[in-house]
Amino acid sequence: MKLTTQMRSRSPISRLIVLAFLLLLVAGAAVPNYLSGKMSWANPPQVANLNRIRNLRVVGLELPNWKTQERHPEVIGGHKWLVQEFDTGNQQVIVQLRSQQSHKEQPEVEWMDINGFEQWQRDSARQLNLTIAASENRPTTKVTANYFRAWTQRKTFAVVQWYAWSEGGSPEPSHWFWADQIAQWQRRRLPWIAISLKIPIEPLGDIEKARPIAEHLAQKLQVALMTEFTN
Repeated sequence: MKLTTQMRSRSPISRLIVLAFLLLLVAGAAVPNYLSGKMSWANPPQVANLNRIRNLRVVGLELPNWKTQERHPEVIGGHKWLVQEFDTGNQQVIVQLRSQQSHKEQPEVEWMDINGFEQWQRDSARQLNLTIAASENRPTTKVTANYFRAWTQRKTFAVVQWYAWSEGGSPEPSHWFWADQIAQWQRRRLPWIAISLKIPIEPLGDIEKARPIAEHLAQKLQVALMTEFTN
């Protein structure tokens, strides 16, 4: 009983020590920028290759061994998207792409917009955890994506959705936001692209059977997008 009381009495102090330590770390990073007049929130850096990122919404993606069968714009939720249909050699797929259009634009409700536009019924929601192998120009990259089954009266899809950026990816806007905040402390920005990958499957089919091809195709798209970010 005494031990429990002692632990409870010390825990607020421990929390204060940890908080003070974190504040010192933040202050240590902030003071040089403050003295030089370069506070990131007062004068945030701009996206270095924004014009190239914007242009993806028009020209789309070129992927090795993927043949574009059709490409057309589409307005979804008041925003312009590009719809690109590919023949990957083993699978017909549809990619819906929305790229960042301004230095201040942030990802918000893209998945709600698409779901409303498509008028899907959906279930079997889960996540895909993808690992992009390291190369000469980049370290190993981790990406998380939403994965679910969506259908209408006519078609059924296995759907993969995520926001891609140069150092990772996630379906959660907040994950991009914090990654971008860290980049801003380093005087960089992380442009983003919303990707919705639709893989046709048999009517009300089991999306677990489509998981290997879904992971493979999503990894190919992420690599292509990271190349666009850094070129």
